[in-house]
Amino acid sequence: MSDCCSAPGLMAVEEGLARMRQVIRPVEAQETLTLAEALDRVLAVNIVSPLNVPPCDNSAMDGYALRSTDLAADKPLPVAGKSFAGHPFAGECPVGHCIRIMTGASIPAGTDTVIMQEKTEQTDTGIRFLTDSQPGNNIRKAGEDIREGHTVLSAGRRLRPQDIGLLASLGIDQIKVLKRLKVAIFSTGDELRQPGETLNPGDIYDSNRHTVHAMLQRLGIDVLDLGCIPDDCDQLREAFLTADREADAVITSGGVSVGEADYTKTILDELGKTEFWKLAIKPGKPFAFGTLPNSLFFGLPGNPVSATVTFDLLVTPMLQSMMGAGASAPRQLQVRSQETLKKREGRREYLRGTLHTGSDGVMEVSTTGRQGSGILTSMSRADCYIVFPEDQTLIKQGDNVTVQLFDSTLA
Repeated sequence: MSDCCSAPGLMAVEEGLARMRQVIRPVEAQETLTLAEALDRVLAVNIVSPLNVPPCDNSAMDGYALRSTDLAADKPLPVAGKSFAGHPFAGECPVGHCIRIMTGASIPAGTDTVIMQEKTEQTDTGIRFLTDSQPGNNIRKAGEDIREGHTVLSAGRRLRPQDIGLLASLGIDQIKVLKRLKVAIFSTGDELRQPGETLNPGDIYDSNRHTVHAMLQRLGIDVLDLGCIPDDCDQLREAFLTADREADAVITSGGVSVGEADYTKTILDELGKTEFWKLAIKPGKPFAFGTLPNSLFFGLPGNPVSATVTFDLLVTPMLQSMMGAGASAPRQLQVRSQETLKKREGRREYLRGTLHTGSDGVMEVSTTGRQGSGILTSMSRADCYIVFPEDQTLIKQGDNVTVQLFDSTLA
């Protein structure tokens, strides 16, 4: 494994991500869904428009459709009829006349411009126009938004509400999507108890599995929750076998450190292969990644902040790729630090921060307070990470820093 700055034996974050990407394979199975079922699903095929949008030339204004050449006479034009949305004017507009038209209505044959109602006045002999107009004014052309035969959405796109509306505007009622990813999760540790249970001396509540479950739900992934597995090799092995048999990926929390009862890495090496263990990241150094006969393995640290951060920064982009959607680029900003920050050289730190506007109107960021890997309130209060590079040891108050905004998984 490669070194990272002054952290011997630790792999750089980028190298860890690259190593994982080398073995990631997107799901291939497809299913057909209705639009009502398709939100947040990943398109399996390109969507090609079967029609023009809009389907015909239509008015962008309430007003009057006419021939622009008829304005040259500077005389009121009699109204020959009406064109409303869904009720177009039949036939061709006579020369020297105009057609009352509403927004969205089809442009009558023989007309080439629309003048808005506010630029007209009613007279005894017809409509007087108070402005000149060029051909095409206030007309939305057929296919102006979408041309028939053009690709409007590409395979691999995760469907948002506005995409569902776009598909509906094309008259598409069913689409092919990739099947949902299935991920098995479990926590390890004799000390773990579930919310609602009584804590005995030395016990703690299992928060990591609930955090991971919620983040997987945000990603639109089916979850196989195997619960909490005690520090027992046989039970842990059985959990791994079940997870590998039924899921596309396996995520555990705890058991990847160097304690005497940390069996996860041992079982992984027995059943599959450890690709790497430990990264130059804080929090989250004892993150592990490996392969099992039928699935991929992500081993999260046991500390709750470490588990949340590594899932967000390392596991989420891999799951997105497995889903066929591709990982989204992190949203980063340069803002002013409200405080002086220090750390040791060697690991990239992701401090939990909150963004706000300073008294001078400039965006700035501050930490959420104590940043220990067991202080889960530091995550709950945050809306971003302050990215503290590996080779940097000091950020002074007032310095510009890189912040990475929480995406929809955590926001």
